[in-house]
Amino acid sequence: MKKRKLLKGIFVIIDGLGDLPNKQLGGDTPLESASTPNMDFLATRGKMGMQYPVKRGYSPGSDEAIVSIFGNSLINSSRGQLEAYGAGIKPSEGDLVLRLNFATIKRKGDVVDRRAGRTLKDSEAKALAKSLNKIEFPYEFKVIPTVQHRGVLLIKGDFSDQISGDDITYQKGKSEEITRIISCKPLIKGEKAKNTAEVLNEFLKLAWRVLESHPVNEIRKKKGLLPANYLLVRTPGTKKPKLKQYQNWIATNAMPLEKGFAILSGMKNYGFNYPPLKNLDSYRTLWVGLKKKIKHTKKVIRRNIKKAEYCYVHIKETDLPGHDNKPFEKRAMIEYIDKTLMKYLVKIAPRKQIKVLVTGDHSTPCVLKNHSADPVPFLIYDGSELDKKSFGESFAKRGRLGFILGEELFRKSGFLK
Repeated sequence: MKKRKLLKGIFVIIDGLGDLPNKQLGGDTPLESASTPNMDFLATRGKMGMQYPVKRGYSPGSDEAIVSIFGNSLINSSRGQLEAYGAGIKPSEGDLVLRLNFATIKRKGDVVDRRAGRTLKDSEAKALAKSLNKIEFPYEFKVIPTVQHRGVLLIKGDFSDQISGDDITYQKGKSEEITRIISCKPLIKGEKAKNTAEVLNEFLKLAWRVLESHPVNEIRKKKGLLPANYLLVRTPGTKKPKLKQYQNWIATNAMPLEKGFAILSGMKNYGFNYPPLKNLDSYRTLWVGLKKKIKHTKKVIRRNIKKAEYCYVHIKETDLPGHDNKPFEKRAMIEYIDKTLMKYLVKIAPRKQIKVLVTGDHSTPCVLKNHSADPVPFLIYDGSELDKKSFGESFAKRGRLGFILGEELFRKSGFLK
């Protein structure tokens, strides 16, 4: 008789969780300011610490952070490839794949907004992509819109991934926003890298010509909205990522990056259709997505509590208020996560002897409006001790587990043994 699996642990990443003291919150961070009785319950019956997702002094992109926390080398992966697989695309080796943003630039090359004001409807992105995919180009290619301003660019051929994109915001651990568009450049000597950069630059010029005068953007400008008139691309990949395999894991992700990572890591991902942006209020859509994500996650855990050993949950919505300097919105989302998902975990974890590990993939301080190199708080509920704690940066810095690297998180917290 086949032995039945039992859920041993639930790993929750609250995207962009880490933050800095904020004057609007009386000097607290959004996490410290939030009312989180359920995360406090878990921390009280476990341990806390701080983790640098990749390494000290490094401001990671979400892909780098996730890849590193799960014990992988950054050289074996690229965000372009992860998002492609998350979008249902399986590139051949040599195909160039990049993450793209529909962005807004001025004619002289100034970057106005990397995300077209966060007001690009899914239907508008699809219309723009449809026109882009009609461009006459010597290589077979495809622009795949995913969620709102996000998408993937695939150019088929035999290319090099040793090139820079034209969006350098997160390159090499830096977190500054770019203010001017730049050309893609080869990062190594050789004809393949040089040719790849030239091909990509030529495509981006052709794409700009289509987008600049596109009817969708003309209508947006008449409404006083930022046009989505340029493609910012980053994190190129030409090979399938080689990631550690996490068999007997399940995941509940719908966003392309996290979904692609789970699939390529050998997990069984239970996705759902993320709500499309239908009006100008992107935060209304975020809240709908957050509520749907948590409802979906609870359902998946209930159905698999005797079928899987571990569960990976990634909550994306909390990162955006950090990018937009909205500390009250970030706090409200953290509180909602606590009173819904964390309340459910508090209900089942002690009774089922399930470990719960909670952290962020990186810090996104509201005052910086971007990712930073600051460490991220984490808690591990394992029933090991009973010592009153409050989950937040200040308490976590004094936690028993100290300051560690992301790649050490599972081992040093005792989540995986």
